[in-house]
Amino acid sequence: MKAVFISYNQALTERIALLLDDNNVRGFTKWELTEGRGSVDGEPHYGTHAWPSMNSSVLAIVEDEKVENILNDLRILDKTTKMQGSRAFVWNIEQVC
Repeated sequence: MKAVFISYNQALTERIALLLDDNNVRGFTKWELTEGRGSVDGEPHYGTHAWPSMNSSVLAIVEDEKVENILNDLRILDKTTKMQGSRAFVWNIEQVC
């Protein structure tokens, strides 16, 4: 099992939900408001007057074989929405109860 953490501009919420559905990811935890800024060239998303956009984040625990398809779909999405910004991170899950 793997944990896939996705942070994305709120403008991409519907597209992220569709991506999860398309990859048969049923269970996840979502944080509606998360702040951040890109590690390379992204603009800050702070929800302030100067930087008004905000991020949301999703954490899903998925089978190992789903990870590569999810990441590939996210890469495609990120290329077509470069200015919106999205990132994904994957961790190993040792146990689930």
